[in-house]
Amino acid sequence: MRLLIAALLFSTLQVFASTEGSFNVQHGEIRQPMPGRTVTAGYFTLHNLSTQDVSLNSISSEAFARAELHQHSHKDGMMRMEQLDHIVLPAGQRIELAPGGLHLMLFDPTTELQIGQTIKVLLHFADGQQLMLALPVVAMPKR
Repeated sequence: MRLLIAALLFSTLQVFASTEGSFNVQHGEIRQPMPGRTVTAGYFTLHNLSTQDVSLNSISSEAFARAELHQHSHKDGMMRMEQLDHIVLPAGQRIELAPGGLHLMLFDPTTELQIGQTIKVLLHFADGQQLMLALPVVAMPKR
């Protein structure tokens, strides 16, 4: 039973890296869009295992017409969301893309997203490295 549980947990986030082990990714997910909506978000924790700072410059996915890096911030007493042109990840550090902070904005899915489906997302770094993630689609949390 434990082996089955371990296999299921491993299958929920598969990471295919062309970066020779420079990164570790945990807790990845893409939320299923709300009914009638064409925008959703993606989240994960990215650990830079290298001794060099890296800059995540963009993301892409064949599953979406457009994918962007975003952050939530408080300005003038208001919560705002803004697109970022990059995210710097210091050597040996991790960043968390999570609700209310840094996150992926994913626009116009090319097909209907189903809970449990795996979506490939490619991270593009300034130094030419790329990291392919396979993120599971999860239900939007109920409020």
